Amino acid sequence: MTKFPKDFLWGGATAAHQVEGGYKEGGKGLSVSDVYTFDSRLPREQWTDQWHLMTHQQVEEAQDPKSKKYYPKRHGNDFYHHYKEDIALFAEMGFKCYRTSIAWTRIFPNGDELVPNEEGLKFYDNMFDELLKYGIEPVVSLSHYEMPLYLATEYGGWVNRKVIDFYVNFANTVFERYKNKVKYWMTFNEINCVKHHPYVSIGVIEENHPDIEQAKYQGVHHQFVASALATKACHKIIPNSKVGCMISYQLLVPYSCDPDDVQKTVTSQRDSLFFSDVQARGEYPAYTNRMFEEKGVQLEVEIGDEEILSQHPVDYISFSYYMSSAVSAHPEKLEHAEGNLITGGIKNPHLPSSEWGWQVDPKGLRIALNQLYDRYQKPLFIAENGLGAVDEIQKDGSIQDDYRIDYLKQHIEQMKEAIHDGVDLFGYTSWGCIDIVSASTSQMSKRYGFIYVDQDDEGNGTKQRRKKKSFDWYKKVIATNGEEL
Repeated sequence: MTKFPKDFLWGGATAAHQVEGGYKEGGKGLSVSDVYTFDSRLPREQWTDQWHLMTHQQVEEAQDPKSKKYYPKRHGNDFYHHYKEDIALFAEMGFKCYRTSIAWTRIFPNGDELVPNEEGLKFYDNMFDELLKYGIEPVVSLSHYEMPLYLATEYGGWVNRKVIDFYVNFANTVFERYKNKVKYWMTFNEINCVKHHPYVSIGVIEENHPDIEQAKYQGVHHQFVASALATKACHKIIPNSKVGCMISYQLLVPYSCDPDDVQKTVTSQRDSLFFSDVQARGEYPAYTNRMFEEKGVQLEVEIGDEEILSQHPVDYISFSYYMSSAVSAHPEKLEHAEGNLITGGIKNPHLPSSEWGWQVDPKGLRIALNQLYDRYQKPLFIAENGLGAVDEIQKDGSIQDDYRIDYLKQHIEQMKEAIHDGVDLFGYTSWGCIDIVSASTSQMSKRYGFIYVDQDDEGNGTKQRRKKKSFDWYKKVIATNGEEL
């Protein structure tokens, strides 16, 4: 089969904390992402530091109403007030689905309340109704780097087992509310990224932490249990629902055929796929015994946890794919790849790089799809893929983003090859289908969208929406089900 399935879910993706804004409206509370600032005066290479290295002082200052700093993720691109206009543009492109998240803090502002916030629930009612009016299927992440800040500061984040109950209460609430509107769900966005940024992933501040590795994996164990319990509840409340896990998949390849490089690649890939292994297979794989031993981790697993995991695995695997990375057992001798999501990767001399240093590897997407399908034999969904770039408005008002079209075209071609290989791929949502605040740098000028938003890195601008050249290109891709690229 060389064509995309006739019911393939083409669409776009965003996250509530990067798009919505309206942080003081509708009873919303602060999330862990609402404490990130952006300061253009800092050297560019430092823009991502706080994403990885959040401090107690930064968190405390962010809660001070007198703080003069700008917090971009509290404002997003003002989708909260523009959602009807934006969804109409998605519909004009022909979206079959729209992947986004529900801000936990709109439903339970602190996270530990028993009674949900009706204003928050109503907002998503309205948003889902608007999507369904155009025949656009919502694909919803329950947690996309948006846990309530209160759960991090007062409970210590996901290391505290009590957070499982708070999450399950949140999940049950939205399943019941939207059971007739949302079929596709994801439990945690990029759950494996806790390795690199534990604060935004599990609400744990790394600064001066006595045992950060223990905290990371204990917190993730609680997320595994919460995910399984949410999957159980979703299947009961919404019988035809599909629940997926979601990982960041950065394809790793050996820098050379040196056996040490090959082994290092296998070990590093396992460190990442461990998270989807547990959620898809319902058990901890054998290799985790050695992994935990070498990390000095001793999990506290309660009676019944293993049964919960085994009985309620996810229905499908979703993932983000932006780049690949070479791995060496002797990285000190080689040139490191730049880019703010690269974690110790070696620069691959065979690949070009984006403006932000992300190595572009479309063929790696085909390899990734085959690897994941061979490993799990479960349906796959590409939840994120896209190119961040600086877009310029021409004198005639157009935005000629051919570089974005070329990037997406090459990746979609490889998706088609993977389907021909036999991979069961049922959906694709291009990341940042409308310009949003960057997760890693908190910039607005690092743009991914088919739709330009008139807003700068400090939040200034008219918020006017404008179609880029890629808008009509993607519209044709969807209309021809991927035949015309």
